[in-house]
Amino acid sequence: MRMRRKKHLEDRLAGVSKCLYISNSDDRNFNTALNNKDYIDIEKWFGREAPLYLEIGCGKGKFAVEFAKQNPDINILALEKDSNVIVTACEEALKNNLPNLKFIKGSAEYIERHIREKSVDRIFLNFSCPFPKNKYSSHRLTSGNFLEIYKRIMKDGAEIHQKTDNMHFFEFSLEQFSSNGFAVKNVSLDLHNSDFEGNIVTEYESRFIAQGLPIYRLEAYRK
Repeated sequence: MRMRRKKHLEDRLAGVSKCLYISNSDDRNFNTALNNKDYIDIEKWFGREAPLYLEIGCGKGKFAVEFAKQNPDINILALEKDSNVIVTACEEALKNNLPNLKFIKGSAEYIERHIREKSVDRIFLNFSCPFPKNKYSSHRLTSGNFLEIYKRIMKDGAEIHQKTDNMHFFEFSLEQFSSNGFAVKNVSLDLHNSDFEGNIVTEYESRFIAQGLPIYRLEAYRK
């Protein structure tokens, strides 16, 4: 079901322009959109040089906000395509006075239009849509076409951290990482019954934990 458009959405988006970049592209072709670069000056926007972490699909920003609080020395950039959702995340970031957290409203397919090659130190994929039907597998954020994008924007030694509640999506991700030049480490098939420390619980994660579902997690890096 499509989310109802929030009241005064345009005014609210304008009110968070300090921390929000709105990606505009009329080119819906995944392969040709890259011809029109629109790079963000990351250092100017954040006002400093620091490691850059990227969350793709940030939702209402619970993870990004908490991560920014805990890691003031890291710049975190959070991507979300839904205006109704990202405006809440931006408002929460401003409310908490987090200069190290910024947002892009846009789709993951176009992220390298705005982020330069070899500039990202870590990518977070938290509870991405699993697109359970096989005919939509190319839309999964760990499919080969997306992994190629990530390779180009990741620095040498950068990592991808993924969490999901969907076992089949997790298995698919493991296969895709392996076949696209990545190795994995710190794999957990039940995160909340493991010895992993420092986990930040997202909105969806809270819901899945309450339902007693296991949370799957991995860290991927280039071989």
